[in-house]
Amino acid sequence: SQSEQQILSSQLECAQSIKDGVLQEAKCIESDRVTLFPHQGSGAETQTQSSLKLLQVQTETLYNKGDSEDLYMTSILYEREVTEREITGGEVTELVWKLCLAHSASYETADLFMTLVFELRHLSLEALRALWQRSSFKCRDNWQPLIDALPSCATEACVVLMKDLIASGEVEEDKVEYFFWSFAFISNPTSGMIESLAPLLNSPRASQSCFLGVTALVHRFCSAHNSCEHVPAVQSVIRTLGKFLEGNCTVQDSEHLSKMQLVLKAIGNAGLAAAWLAPALSSCASLKSHPVEIRLAAVQAFRRIPCSVRVRDLLPEVT
Repeated sequence: SQSEQQILSSQLECAQSIKDGVLQEAKCIESDRVTLFPHQGSGAETQTQSSLKLLQVQTETLYNKGDSEDLYMTSILYEREVTEREITGGEVTELVWKLCLAHSASYETADLFMTLVFELRHLSLEALRALWQRSSFKCRDNWQPLIDALPSCATEACVVLMKDLIASGEVEEDKVEYFFWSFAFISNPTSGMIESLAPLLNSPRASQSCFLGVTALVHRFCSAHNSCEHVPAVQSVIRTLGKFLEGNCTVQDSEHLSKMQLVLKAIGNAGLAAAWLAPALSSCASLKSHPVEIRLAAVQAFRRIPCSVRVRDLLPEVT
């Protein structure tokens, strides 16, 4: 069949001249022939000639060691020069105004926003609260630069301000979710952050992002601090979660079932700090009268609890 016949044939020939290990000259001829109807002998052919020739060799440029005095090795993480001057709330307010006036899709806006994030890290809680009173306005398209910058600030003062805004209902629901999910990415959480957020778990309106965001913060804190289970702020969070397990995770309706699943997932999220809840989790998992979803969630809550708690002794065989 014609599909089996060769339609395109190509040929490449090159000649190279090398002297003392250095390529001096290279000449190539490439021929390509396309035959659409082989029986009729019709087609098209192209031929390309190329030539490369070494013209000169430049002597090696000696590197000036004096140029390396200001150079140093660093990671590829984003760096910003540390400012030695004191940042004032008035300067940050002015920066927010500049962001509102800048074009939304420009390098200027991106640079101003990064500057805002870094300057927020220098402000105390009192200064941040005063800044919010002056800069809580919305720009065009209902954009609030301060709301978007707070989650990237990652200082204790910024977290406390976010908690205040959540508790007072001053931010829209989608931004509240944004706040909670950002807590999981704070690299160096403090006990003060956890202490300020713990009361939110007691709210009847506490969402999934609230439980998971706060417990993720607890887990990261405990990963960096030994004996974190003795820290009062951590104990407050775990006690709140433990109250939901009273009654061996018994649920009355589908809404209560969903809430219990969320609490068990949050306990698993907290990890090491929730180790003393292991007996309660074992009871929740072992009772055959419980829904399968609850028993499975109780087992999965052990995922970050260390083996030193002797999970096997506390958790009988689940069937």
